[in-house]
Amino acid sequence: MKSFNKIIAAAIVSIAAPYMSVAQSDKSINVVTTAVPFLSISPDARSGGMGEAGIAVDPDANAVFRNLAKMPFTESKSGVGATYSPWLRKLGLNDVYLTTLSGYTKLDDNQAISASLRYFSMGNINFTDNMGNQLGSARPREFSIDAGYSRKLSERMGLAIALRYINSNLTGGRTIGQTTYKTGNAVAGDLSLYYNAQNVDGQGWSFGATMTNVGTKIGYTTDASQKDFIPANLGLGVAYTKVYDEQNKISFGLDVNKLMVPTPPASGDSMALVNYRNKGVINGLFSSFGDAPGGFSEELKEFQIGGGLEYTYNNQFAARAGYFHENKTKGNRQYFTVGAGVRYTIVGINFSYIIPNGSGINENPLSNTLRFSAVLDIK
Repeated sequence: MKSFNKIIAAAIVSIAAPYMSVAQSDKSINVVTTAVPFLSISPDARSGGMGEAGIAVDPDANAVFRNLAKMPFTESKSGVGATYSPWLRKLGLNDVYLTTLSGYTKLDDNQAISASLRYFSMGNINFTDNMGNQLGSARPREFSIDAGYSRKLSERMGLAIALRYINSNLTGGRTIGQTTYKTGNAVAGDLSLYYNAQNVDGQGWSFGATMTNVGTKIGYTTDASQKDFIPANLGLGVAYTKVYDEQNKISFGLDVNKLMVPTPPASGDSMALVNYRNKGVINGLFSSFGDAPGGFSEELKEFQIGGGLEYTYNNQFAARAGYFHENKTKGNRQYFTVGAGVRYTIVGINFSYIIPNGSGINENPLSNTLRFSAVLDIK
């Protein structure tokens, strides 16, 4: 059992600030945080093994979480994917996990429709007031449901849109102090682009661009001024595949991501904080590229980079490795990843692992994180 404050803090830490000791000692820390941060977690174990790179790599059923525009380029007519990720085991949270289910089908050679579900469980927790009095227990949880449409604009280019409903139930409708909390709801959309320049043997470049989670703010009370931004994100990806022969190939992927969410003002500026809370969604999207208190140099620090390699043998066995980097003042998620995959006829199984780094209070809470995913291709 865990206190309410611990579990909510842990959910934020999992996305925004894994190295707590850095935040305590470095006054330059200014992490861009959002509500429903589970939408920023990449659930696919294949991408997880490649340093979170997945926007431009070859598609499968779990590609709906990385770049929906790739779906008309799949070799199968339909597919189903599922993932499971135990989360934040280094913080002692043994009942926190993210699980997903996705599926797609091609309407013809140029069109595909898809749907997906993400479910994030924060475990069973105890609620207390400021005096430590017990207020009961509950299981905070969040989920999103998506529906998408993808279409080829040419033999090499695809475009996709998706709509998403988001539900975030953190308190079970409890009254804590003088405030009654409610379930938060939001709607959002994605726009994705994919360009495949590979030759008939599958060798060559591919590129992708995504704008995800562009939507309404989310609130947990009746106070409209207390609504929070959801993790709108701009992602750019590139991949290259080298085919050596019918059995051996190596792929490289690189993703660059930036939250399209306003940067919080410098601490102590109460008026700037009020303006930040009142900023609208559209204004926030555009201002997120130039509102960092430290100017352009701080803005550049908000870009996250992930890249990795995948070796595939006979289209049946895969080995992967990668690295993810985030600036230490913007969350400090920095880790190496490894992964593997096996495919037998129409079924594929993948897993990825975040290699432990740091030690003591500096150990990354994401260390030892495992992700599992499976795909079923329907020819």
